[in-house]
Amino acid sequence: MDFGVQVNVYRTQWSAVRASVEAMDAGDWDSVWFADHFIPPGGGGDDEQEAMTAFEGLAAIAMAAGMTKKLRLGNLVLGNTYRNPAHTAKIAGTIDTMSEGRFTLAIGAGWYQREHEAYGWDFPSMKERQDRFEEACELIRLLIRKNDPVDFDGAYYKLDHAQLSPGNYDNNNPIPIMVGGTGPKRTLRTLARFGDVMNLDGWAGGGMSLEHYQDKAAILERHCEDCGRDPSEIRRTLLMPCYLTEDKSLVERVIKGLGPGSVAGSKQYIIDRIGEFQEAGIAEIMFGGINSGDVDRLRMFEQEIVSAFR
Repeated sequence: MDFGVQVNVYRTQWSAVRASVEAMDAGDWDSVWFADHFIPPGGGGDDEQEAMTAFEGLAAIAMAAGMTKKLRLGNLVLGNTYRNPAHTAKIAGTIDTMSEGRFTLAIGAGWYQREHEAYGWDFPSMKERQDRFEEACELIRLLIRKNDPVDFDGAYYKLDHAQLSPGNYDNNNPIPIMVGGTGPKRTLRTLARFGDVMNLDGWAGGGMSLEHYQDKAAILERHCEDCGRDPSEIRRTLLMPCYLTEDKSLVERVIKGLGPGSVAGSKQYIIDRIGEFQEAGIAEIMFGGINSGDVDRLRMFEQEIVSAFR
């Protein structure tokens, strides 16, 4: 079992982000992840909220690559609607090369309408965003997996003899594509066709019960069967908001806010829950809910939780 942290890059200072990343690289962590939004989600158009920091995801991850030696790196997740996928693949190849093979390209269809309005980007219908996303994932996979120039003539994106250079740091271990989201009809089908990593997002409101994960995994496996893909090729991960606490009222608030099975409670409860997911095939957990700069809490999680699986 691998462990990472989604380090908060909203409403914070870079010095706090740096402190977390450096502590993780010096500790027993496997990966670090940043979100990717242009304004902090949840501001609702409030000028004061939207004026707070939101570090751009790819620039921040590239900086983290230069600060670290061993951590794998990625975003949870990049938005396709405000990124040209060929440009995204180009940046991914650059970061993967500079980090000596530590980058995961994690991308989703895009969901936060307000940031599109603020920055002047179109916010298409859900269907069109999914259509664009599926096409983007196909294009990105071609660029990453082919060593030859790529031609692509899609409804939304086109390539004319384009070659990714630099591309993968190691062509025997191409940049993994994480498909963000677990929508049953379109997103998990896109993952089955073009992705390498599944991630169940505990911030999305569906909770973090084992049954919730198993339902999503079963749908993914059906899509894999339909497209002739071996489901064991797809790595399974969780973004797990996690609260190590004995405060029963906090536990109740977490479950009410995030959904059934959300992980909040004692050390042993959290270890037991992670063990359930490990037995179900989860390969990595990314913890959420640890404030950037809170190095003491990072170390507590490392000593109390992570160490139980080493």
